[in-house]
Amino acid sequence: MTHAPQKTALIVGATGAFGGHAAAALIKHGWRVRALARDPAAARLKAGPRMPIEWVRGDAMNVAQVTGAAAGVEVLVHAANPPGYRNWQGLAPSMLAASIAAAKAAGARIVLPGNVYNYAPDAGPRIAEDAPQAPVTRKGKIRVEMEARLREAADEGVKALIVRAGDFFGPAAPTSGLSWLTTRRGGRVRSVYAPGPGDVGHAWAYLPDLAETTARLLDREAELGCFETFHFAGHWLERGDEMAAAIRRVAARPDLPIKPFPWPAIWALAPFVETFRELLEMRYLWRRPIGLDGGRLAAFLGAVPATSLDAAVRATLTDMGALEAEAPLGFAAPARA
Repeated sequence: MTHAPQKTALIVGATGAFGGHAAAALIKHGWRVRALARDPAAARLKAGPRMPIEWVRGDAMNVAQVTGAAAGVEVLVHAANPPGYRNWQGLAPSMLAASIAAAKAAGARIVLPGNVYNYAPDAGPRIAEDAPQAPVTRKGKIRVEMEARLREAADEGVKALIVRAGDFFGPAAPTSGLSWLTTRRGGRVRSVYAPGPGDVGHAWAYLPDLAETTARLLDREAELGCFETFHFAGHWLERGDEMAAAIRRVAARPDLPIKPFPWPAIWALAPFVETFRELLEMRYLWRRPIGLDGGRLAAFLGAVPATSLDAAVRATLTDMGALEAEAPLGFAAPARA
């Protein structure tokens, strides 16, 4: 019996929140995974010994190094982002340009995890893939430009897949949503921040579900067009305070304090801290209900991975060491979920 050759994917940004989970999901689906890292030894240590990833030394800004790493791959997952929101204008488009050049040379499909930055504050809670894009922030405009560059590349023969999602959270994602919405001490959650009004909805994306969704889409390459966009609805919470309520339930602390987010301190420090300036620019996401319509994705896949909110919060808080429970889960956790 003849078996189809194993497919290979290159992940640029594999030590980040989405990149690590994408690696786990693709491995689970039978892919060989290669990953670019400036320090392969440190990246291997961070990902964990159970992750069978081929680490290649290289810089996401270096076209030649990314192109060399992409030789022979069928998919390139572009999961690289400037850390701490810093210098998006200078770094994000250049990193994507290197990945596009590499995907073109390899004849690979490029995958980009998108977000809601592309849309205006009044876009609403059920934004479809073809909705008008009207960003009101610098990062939103950069995201629109990046997606436009992918569409141009598709016209030049580079296949692209964009999967847009809400706020990331999950295990092995130390800088995602729940990390800065909670205060912790002595191995326990001590309080939860409320970044916006309690009656304003918010979109959340549990990373293992998002990565599994992406892997399922790639399994159906033959049915994908040259340029495809899907919206991952994830956990749309009609009220902003539903996440705090879930944290209370999971922590078995119905009295867990919910505090206003320290926006005044962020304002005061913003002139001196670039990350705080960028955070302020995105404050509107907590003041207006902005979510995604996952209807097209559900119609295409038939069933979209959906971990319950409490289970997702439990896995995330356990990995953060915020519950009196098991040791952190690491990137390998999504493959077992």
